[in-house]
Amino acid sequence: MSEHNEAANSATTPDTGRSVFRPESVAAVPLATIAEALGIAAPEGNHGRGVTGITLNSRAVEAGDLYMALPGASRHGADFVPQAVAAGAVAVVTDDAGARQLALAGEQPVPVLIVEEARTAVGPLAALIYRSQPAEGGFPSLYGVTGTNGKTTTTYFINSLLRALGKTPGLIGTIEIVAGGEPIPSLLTTPESTDVHALLALMRERGLEAASMEVSSHAISYHRVDGVMFDVAGFTNLTQDHLDLHGSMDEYFRTKAELFTARRARHAVVTVDDDWGRKLAELADIPVTTLSAKEATGGSDWHVAEITARGLGSAFELRHTDGRLLRVHTGLPGAFNVANAALATIMVLASGVDELTLQSALDAHDPFTVAVPGRMQLVSTEPAAVVDFAHNPDALARALEAVRSPQEGSRVIVVFGATGQRDQGKRPTMGAIAARLADVVIVSDDDPHDEDAASIRAEVLQGARAARDAEKLGSDIIESHPRDAAIRLAVEMATAKDTILIAGRGHEVWQEVKGVNLALDDRVELRAALTSKGFSVSSDQRIES
Repeated sequence: MSEHNEAANSATTPDTGRSVFRPESVAAVPLATIAEALGIAAPEGNHGRGVTGITLNSRAVEAGDLYMALPGASRHGADFVPQAVAAGAVAVVTDDAGARQLALAGEQPVPVLIVEEARTAVGPLAALIYRSQPAEGGFPSLYGVTGTNGKTTTTYFINSLLRALGKTPGLIGTIEIVAGGEPIPSLLTTPESTDVHALLALMRERGLEAASMEVSSHAISYHRVDGVMFDVAGFTNLTQDHLDLHGSMDEYFRTKAELFTARRARHAVVTVDDDWGRKLAELADIPVTTLSAKEATGGSDWHVAEITARGLGSAFELRHTDGRLLRVHTGLPGAFNVANAALATIMVLASGVDELTLQSALDAHDPFTVAVPGRMQLVSTEPAAVVDFAHNPDALARALEAVRSPQEGSRVIVVFGATGQRDQGKRPTMGAIAARLADVVIVSDDDPHDEDAASIRAEVLQGARAARDAEKLGSDIIESHPRDAAIRLAVEMATAKDTILIAGRGHEVWQEVKGVNLALDDRVELRAALTSKGFSVSSDQRIES
């Protein structure tokens, strides 16, 4: 996938125009070394300065860059070689199709290196140019978290625990990128491999000691983590999602499983509370530590025990089969946050931190009570009003179960929708889950993209109504749009003892409708609606960076 069919996840400094993802200083790599890495002959002649950067985006080229001219959905990157050269590219890597285009255009002013599979060369070349891996002086600890749900929260938990241990960590994820300076809003769960390796080099340059990264199935499929070696790879769970890309759950699993191979990670921590996790633990060709977040379990190295409520969150123990024990607490609600905190703890333990030091940090700093934007984010307590990113069936069910209050007469009111052009089959399933687990179901819009929003709502409503009628449920099912109106309706219907869950978009601040990005932040809309009705709202907490 090239620059011309996906959004570039990059940013520049206003004073210099340089990418904020890149290190300040990169030792030049000779073109002969680049050619050797590609397994091809070195270009003839003396080509002056070596390579000091790499990009797939002609608009992001800086002097000294290697421009990767790859095929895109509508145009080939070779079309943009003149712009790349004008911006300072010192060489081009492309495939046979790109080479033919460039040959027709005439002799090129910079060397053109031709490889059969240019896309798979990007990550390893970026690692070579930026010297981003541990063998070249990288991080002592690099954590990668994959799975359907829980990736974001687990990476934030890892970073919070690392800070409690006195380390300075970086973060690459859905919400933001933290590399030792001001957080950078993130446009992709995992940036392009050129940016990933540049970021790792930047973190090393700034003295960061570790980093955690969300690794989505898209990142693996689109080669965004090629050339990255994780010290510890963690697995949360696998449930229906992204079947528009993968086609089947088996293929979705196979993509995730690639992270747990010797060419991508040194050690794995796998949650084995579903069949997919157990299968992954068996298939991984690297050392695996297994974890269960269920109290009554067997067959895992570590398991959760003695879960007790503490405020909105939970205190629990992590017990090893050999009798070792860790005491953990999370202030975030829901059994899934117990699972996220448990995974973060064992991943940090697997990186080589000793248990006494780890327990001291857990006791002294309470690292898993950190607020994660848009992930079970509490906006009000009376009524309890929560914004969560739950956008697939399993996540929605978990969120609804987590927010159910034991208070007599308390209702759960949920506002949600489904994303356009994504895994259409999950829409009625999500409607049915909402009808079963909420008292008032308000079906609205998520990000319709280029689909008809009313048609998406109809599919969700069909699932909700079918479940209500077949199972004789008492839930009220309402259609309301646009989304800000649906949020106001939920607040109008609520009493102080009810719970409102706004699900699906979490931290997102734009809603895409027919190619237009509309400003929409569920947290802002919910705060405004609550305040308008006279309810108090919580302070706008931000996670530490």
